Order: sequence, then structure tokens, then C-alpha cells
Amino acid sequence: LDEPQSTRHLRTAAVLKQTLAAGYTMIRDAAGLDAGFRRAIEEGLIDGPRLILSLSIISPIGGIGDAVSPSGLALDDCCCIPGDPLAPPSVVTSVAEVRDVVRKMVRAGADVIKCATTGGASSRPGHGPSDGAFNLDEMQELVEEAHALDRRVMCHALGGRGLDIAIEAGVDSIEHGCYLAENPRHLERMAERGIFFVPTLLVYEYHRKSPQPHVRERARALQEAHVTSIRRALEIGVKVVAGTDAGGHGHPANAGELECLVAAGMTPMQALQAATGWAAECCGKETELGTVEKGKLADLVAVSGDPLADISVLRDPARIALVIKDGAVAANRMKRPEANR
Repeated sequence: LDEPQSTRHLRTAAVLKQTLAAGYTMIRDAAGLDAGFRRAIEEGLIDGPRLILSLSIISPIGGIGDAVSPSGLALDDCCCIPGDPLAPPSVVTSVAEVRDVVRKMVRAGADVIKCATTGGASSRPGHGPSDGAFNLDEMQELVEEAHALDRRVMCHALGGRGLDIAIEAGVDSIEHGCYLAENPRHLERMAERGIFFVPTLLVYEYHRKSPQPHVRERARALQEAHVTSIRRALEIGVKVVAGTDAGGHGHPANAGELECLVAAGMTPMQALQAATGWAAECCGKETELGTVEKGKLADLVAVSGDPLADISVLRDPARIALVIKDGAVAANRMKRPEANR
């Protein structure tokens, strides 16, 4: 929050290059990046993964996208994500505004619509993980309009009535979902409707060390329920997808989330699926990406080590020997054999 946008953009370009070199050839951004970064990568101005962008978080007054200082002063930024002055306003006050903001996000270049029906671990005091935001009418309008424009809906929802509303409205993925297992019908309905679960475990490791007491307490309180929700999701057939919630904390090594998923009960193979095939399905890209098949884009990663035996090898940049994106070498750390003398 204390640096010029120009510096932040250059820093972001460096992170995108690092992310690609770590083996991630496509990422979905849940708020913060504008469409210019996607265009810059597509035009070859900077190196980076393919980007699926949401631009901003749509929420009602008082939701996580509505930034207010302790004094009550409205701020331009939300959730510690510096705002883009050219992005469409994302705080809505009515069903009609919900429809209009979805259309404006798509016009501005959004590939996916991001919304929030609850608070979170890091949101302001009084708007926590089980405190609601949108009502059902508003969410149904948001989902209907997004789907009419061929956009999926990713929804920040942790617990309480807001989690019920997100699932009932028919969102395409639940982000965080810490208290999903508290109501058996939540995961059952997600399995029936093909709603994906993106737990973002890594961000809560960060929040459990927060200097803010209310953030630490929330993150610690939800830990056990979060792990239970992941295990129950796998049992019932809900597809779990890897996501870091970068932006809610300093940009991490993405593969750290896979270690968290394995620690929560997934097998290493399931964790790899969460970052590849299931992730591609969640983003609607399963016909192009996610698995090695004839007719799909040639995205491949060669690793020095066996992630099925030790998933942590994926976190070490030196172990990511070769990254191929769309048939072209994007990163190469392979040692060349010495020539015979």
C-alpha cells in the first residue's frame, strides 16, 4: 500500500515470471490484476502464465470488498489489495446494481466473476467467517447474469448463512469453505451440482501469525473444521482445487499449498490433480489444459525428484528442471552434459 503503482506493476511482472518458472502455466487471479497483465503476456511483452482474471471482488456494503477504516472512512482499496482507479466499482446496493456490475466487470476484461457472501479471517472486526453479506436474491441475480455472459462464479464463503446462500445460488466454486462440513447438506449439494472446493490452506498459515489478534484467533479457530471439510469433500466426491489466496498475504511458493493439502489428508497424487486436471476443470479449461492428452496444449513440467514420494520437491525452484508452455520452453534449469574431451 506504500508504493507507487508503477513499482507495483514491475514487481508483479517479476512475480508472474517466477510463477511460470515454478511450473504454473495458468493461474486464476481472485482480484487485483487488471486485464493489461493478461494482454502483456499474450503479446510477449512479459513472461508469465496464462491468466484468468476476476479484476475485483463484488460485495455489498459492509462486505469484504467494501473497505472502511476504523474511523469509518471509505477507502479505495480492499482486503489489503491496492485498488485500480480504472476498475469498475465493485460494491453494490441492490439486485439491479449486481447485474450492472457483473456486466461492467466483463466489459473491463473479467474472465471469471468473484464475489463474497461472508467475511473472512482477515476482514474487519464484526465481519468474520460466519457473518453474511449478500442475500439470496442478489446472489441468484449475480450467478444468472454471470452465466448468461459465459462467466463462471468463484465465491469467497467460509461459513454460516452466507455459505448456504452461495451454494443455493449455484456458484461454480467455493473459495475457502472452512466450515463446509458443519452442515452435511453443503458438500452433498456441491457434489450434486459439480461445485468445486478451493480451500486455500496456505493463507491461514499466514493469518495464524498475524499481528492482529482478531485475525490470529479466527485463523486458529477454523483450522480443525477446515481440515475436516477437506476430508469430507474427498469422501463425498467434491473436487478439491489448489489455490493460495495470494493477495491476502505475500505471494508464496504456489506449491506450498500442495504440501498443506497432503498434510490435510490428500494423497500426493490427489494434490497433483488439485493443481492440474481438477484446476483446469474448475476454470473451464479442461479441453485445453490439465492433462497430457492428444489435442491439448503442450504444457509440461519436468521435475528433479518424485513428488509422489515427497510433494515438497515442487516447492524448490531448483527442482523444477524444465517448464514448457504451449510447446515452447519457458524455463530451463537442466544441466547440459559435458562434452567429451
